Amino acid sequence: MRKIFILTFFIIGSFALQAQDLNWHTDVREAIAISNKEKKPLMMFFTGSDWCGWCIRLQNEVLKTPEFQKWAKENVILVELDYPRRTAQTPEIKNQNAELQQAFGIQGFPTVYFTNAESKDGKVNFKGLGNTGYVAGGPTAWLAVADGIIKSQKM
Repeated sequence: MRKIFILTFFIIGSFALQAQDLNWHTDVREAIAISNKEKKPLMMFFTGSDWCGWCIRLQNEVLKTPEFQKWAKENVILVELDYPRRTAQTPEIKNQNAELQQAFGIQGFPTVYFTNAESKDGKVNFKGLGNTGYVAGGPTAWLAVADGIIKSQKM
């Protein structure tokens, strides 16, 4: 019985470590620099993490799965742009997220926007590739949509 408990503990622990491997950036300028260096598009996740039911559902059904994690590491630089109601944010992050919401015309959550970007002379220029939101069908269905967007226009 003890061996089963220990084995179960290690299996659960390995999934927890795997889930922590993804790096969700909150500073867009930092993410842009990494995106340009690695030649991968940005995946900008506009979310209301503590109040938006569809955002939470997208997180649980897709973004926290091993399939998504493997895909994300190979294909995109992750950026989380959160608009929480109960969680505190720094004024800089609030202002950055508000500007990006306006710049991309985000009206509903969740919205996932794929884009290439570059910084020149302190200004950021985005080249939108496409966007999506919640897609029913789990990671396979969602990743098919995402692949269709990013594979159509490589950097």
